[in-house]
Amino acid sequence: MYHPTVARLTYRGLLGRRRAAILFVLPVLLLAIAVAVRVFNGADDQIAADLLGGFALATMVPLIAVIAGTGAIGPEIDDGSIVYLLSKPVKRPTIILTKLTVAIAVTMVFSALPTLVAGFVLNGNGQQVAVAYTVAALVASIAYSALFLLLGTVSRHAVVIGLVYALVWESLFGSVISGARTLSVQQWALAVAEKVTRGEGLVSSDVALPVAAALLAGVTVAATWFAGHKLRTLTLAGEE
Repeated sequence: MYHPTVARLTYRGLLGRRRAAILFVLPVLLLAIAVAVRVFNGADDQIAADLLGGFALATMVPLIAVIAGTGAIGPEIDDGSIVYLLSKPVKRPTIILTKLTVAIAVTMVFSALPTLVAGFVLNGNGQQVAVAYTVAALVASIAYSALFLLLGTVSRHAVVIGLVYALVWESLFGSVISGARTLSVQQWALAVAEKVTRGEGLVSSDVALPVAAALLAGVTVAATWFAGHKLRTLTLAGEE
């Protein structure tokens, strides 16, 4: 279910000069802020949790996932080059799973790894804050990548829709409407982080861990399946 050639082409598309520059901006900014905070405020568990939760998990992870998830397939559909890939003897689920794997890997490298480094810079992983938010970033990377890959297959405006979800639904509505927080990948990931961290009250989520785990798995599987279904539809349309 993994095709090396498809993966290589997808990596090349995602890590081109323009996208790579965009992908590096947020991690570099996070690390710069972490260094500045540590220099001027010293090690503080609550500040570390607030920065990693408010910037790394709430902003950096979904934005990088938008770039990686939609960029893994969206441009090929937009410019029509997907037809050449679909004409090859490669199973459609294999194409989707390969592109999803690449999107997840890119998102994890550019979000979870900087989160871990920033956490150690901020407070040396006191109360397991760095590890907790890194695990949260890892699980969020999987769900976000699946969602945004699906958006890339069903809409030409996938980036805009993804940004609206990440910045408006989760960050804006999620901060004022409790129901919105329940339907938030960020909150599901926070439930995982809350379990990992040792400091009481440092990390909190509005969703219980069993529910969060089920939703993370369910959304990932459902989005991946539907993306494969959509790709099969595109194949039939091209053959007709």
